[in-house]
Amino acid sequence: MLMATCLSDVFFADMAKATVEVLESVGCEVIFPEDQTCCGQPAFNSGDFPAAEKVSRYTADVFAGDLPVIVPSGSCAAMHFHGTQLLFEDKQDTGEVESLAGRTWELFDFLVNGLGVKKWEGELNKRIALHHSCHTRGTDTGAAMETLLGSISGIELVKVGTPEQCCGFGGTFSVTFPHLSGEIGQVKLESVLEQSPDLLVSADMSCLMHMGGLAEKQNMDIETRHAVQVLRDVSLASQ
Repeated sequence: MLMATCLSDVFFADMAKATVEVLESVGCEVIFPEDQTCCGQPAFNSGDFPAAEKVSRYTADVFAGDLPVIVPSGSCAAMHFHGTQLLFEDKQDTGEVESLAGRTWELFDFLVNGLGVKKWEGELNKRIALHHSCHTRGTDTGAAMETLLGSISGIELVKVGTPEQCCGFGGTFSVTFPHLSGEIGQVKLESVLEQSPDLLVSADMSCLMHMGGLAEKQNMDIETRHAVQVLRDVSLASQ
């Protein structure tokens, strides 16, 4: 089952399309519940726990069952398997929430560690800077992303200074503290540009939107892509 996320619905439609194409290319049947909405993270991060609980319960009901739930966003995936544990730790009735937490996979973690896909066929002569988002720290997403992208002929993964540095987006943090968010993002963006990459790639759309927006505003020459778009484009080019 695919949870495409709110940002995909509004800003990253091609990323969702690429996710379906990549999953189908490795033999998966993709089920997309059309009544899905949000993971509940915006309300959770803002401290509106009653609203977050309501959204989380609804999402868990939409994705009820025993199938794996694949999320092309480290942030939203982390809300399912970590944020909801905090949100419901004192609740007696967790409904389908606990089940959803145990069945949720971030996309690249699923491809590499769930399906055992270790190599991606194709060629792309690009220097790629990888951004490991805050929400993927402590998970297998970063290593999985490096495994697949690094296996593509011609790709050079360049090291970025301060790799643990946050991009500054932080969801609702960027709305509440826009100037601070922008300054943090600027530091990260400059460390990326120092390596002169052809592409800035991440498994989190929010980070790409934030840094891409900062770069566009300043007429900086850097293209941002979700990691799954790279896989899809490589496959299409090799056909």
